[in-house]
Amino acid sequence: MRKKVLIVDDERDARLLLRQYLAAFPDLEVAAECDNGIDAVAAIDRLRPDLVFLDIKMPGLSGFQVAQQAVHVPQIIFTTAYDRFALQAFEADAVDYLLKPYTAERFRKALSKIAARGAGPASAFLDHILLAQGPRYVRVATGDIVYIEAEKDYARIHFNGRNLLSNYGIGVLSRRLNPAQFLRIHRSYLVNVAHIREVYRDGGTAQVCVGNGDLLNVGRTYMEELRRMLF
Repeated sequence: MRKKVLIVDDERDARLLLRQYLAAFPDLEVAAECDNGIDAVAAIDRLRPDLVFLDIKMPGLSGFQVAQQAVHVPQIIFTTAYDRFALQAFEADAVDYLLKPYTAERFRKALSKIAARGAGPASAFLDHILLAQGPRYVRVATGDIVYIEAEKDYARIHFNGRNLLSNYGIGVLSRRLNPAQFLRIHRSYLVNVAHIREVYRDGGTAQVCVGNGDLLNVGRTYMEELRRMLF
């Protein structure tokens, strides 16, 4: 079965070049093209491609915003003229980062990484998160995350007695993490149910005590979901 590919780039010549390179790979089929980020999100969720070639600087939404907002999670190869986004691409768990202008040989190497990972779409749920700590990145297994705390447009990840800030917001993470493992208990908290130690109830309010000893308030609108999952 041929794998579906989506091309997203605001430059017509860049889209044409990708089509020319892809013509050498009969197992890959271009399902559609988009020239802006807003259309790209809609196309990813409608067409559910296996692979997306995604430009970064585009009208509407950036490539990183597209990757965050799409519900379907394809394999992604970022294509851009700017080398300063390489670390962000790494954090977004991209397959590769093609710096324009790139050759056909460099393109083939990127596709070989797809083969190494598995040719299908990415897993629907993350099994790890990459978090920046100064000049390096820390790989955190989702099972080690105790809870996630909203911090403006970002999210603070609490794990193994430490905490680091993620570039993803809590809303994005709530979609990308397995709902059988992570429970939203408040607009500010997403909790790993395996790390819930105690639940305190007092009338119409409740708090959750997690493995690191922190007490987290449970929002009223999330109480019923907490009951269903724990009791």
